[in-house]
Amino acid sequence: MNNIHTTELLARLRPLRAAALSAFFVLSAPLCAQDSAESIAIVTPDQPNAIEIGTPSLPGAKTQESWHRQYGKQFARNVTVATLTPFLPDPAKASGAAVIVAPGGGFFSLSMENEGWDVARALADKGIAAFVLKYRLNQTAEKLIDFEAAMAARFNQPGAQPPRPTPEEMKTRIAPQLEDARAAFALIRSRSEEWKIDTDRIGMVGFSAGAMLTMATALEGVDAKPAFIGNVYGPLMAVDVPKDAPPLFVALAADDPFFASSGFGLIESWRAANKPVEFHYYEQGGHGFGMYPKDTTSTGWFNAFVDWMTMHGMFKPKVG
Repeated sequence: MNNIHTTELLARLRPLRAAALSAFFVLSAPLCAQDSAESIAIVTPDQPNAIEIGTPSLPGAKTQESWHRQYGKQFARNVTVATLTPFLPDPAKASGAAVIVAPGGGFFSLSMENEGWDVARALADKGIAAFVLKYRLNQTAEKLIDFEAAMAARFNQPGAQPPRPTPEEMKTRIAPQLEDARAAFALIRSRSEEWKIDTDRIGMVGFSAGAMLTMATALEGVDAKPAFIGNVYGPLMAVDVPKDAPPLFVALAADDPFFASSGFGLIESWRAANKPVEFHYYEQGGHGFGMYPKDTTSTGWFNAFVDWMTMHGMFKPKVG
């Protein structure tokens, strides 16, 4: 992988810094009353189709990958080796389009089921090849109880504020994840013939911290060049939009506790650059709704995303 020019990276990511401070420490939560918020450690599930994407093991990592169940779904922590899991559609309905799915979890965990596998299965059912990116994470405590205690101590105190890293620290924190995203695009393109994928129709959708990674991939992914991107309850800070910016889909709930009150700079940036953008601002839904069934219109984001891709011709094979 080629190194990203540091000066350009910092310039592009600086507008996202404030939002990222929250994203790094936000654990995706569906806020569904019927699901227990208690975290329970589980055995690492079988992932027979997961493909190591070739980026190095997380530098300096001492704690190895572990999993837990929360809100009725599976989460991963301490990911040190990035993988990509394909969910390929029935060949009879395959469109040729593909989407890399980036789960959220504050870069401390990954909501692998709700914001990963469940999304990918639904996309495959629509004829879209989906690939769940299990990207490397910041290290946390080995024991789940210690991890929860650390998060509670950080955020449950009155007036608690997340650390405010410098731009250089920000670059360091997001560099492994951005490298993973770039490698995922490269892997899919290298096997596009095998997977029957049109290399001009590979996009990315991310949730919360995964949405930040999606935006960073579009802004500074260099060779990634997604054909379209989806930002689902992620940061909406203004950015410098590149000339080759892809169409952007955004979904956010008005009662999202993290990103609903920071303005709509990202939308305005895309519009000012005369780039396609669609924005769904749901009255209710909270944060982390993903594919959870909820009695709010935010559950409509998935069908809206597929309709948006259809409108942009992602289901039409290229001619010639």
